[in-house]
Amino acid sequence: MGHPRKRPRRLAEKLKQIRLHHGLSQSGLVKELGLSLDYTFVSKWELDRNEPEISVLLAYCRYANIPLENLADDELELDLSKIAS
Repeated sequence: MGHPRKRPRRLAEKLKQIRLHHGLSQSGLVKELGLSLDYTFVSKWELDRNEPEISVLLAYCRYANIPLENLADDELELDLSKIAS
């Protein structure tokens, strides 16, 4: 059996930053990202209770026009001035 993958410590914080930067509610974000999910998933991601699938992370990145590396790498800050609003 392998070891579980190490989760990014700051992912939840960064996901919430993107949503708030765009002035969206959790349900509004789900709609903007074109996801077929209940908005309560966003709450769980932002509270670091669950981690979104890679396809969801890609949707966030495409929406905010940022590289996936900015979400996954805890050492990188989100530059909110460069995120499309």
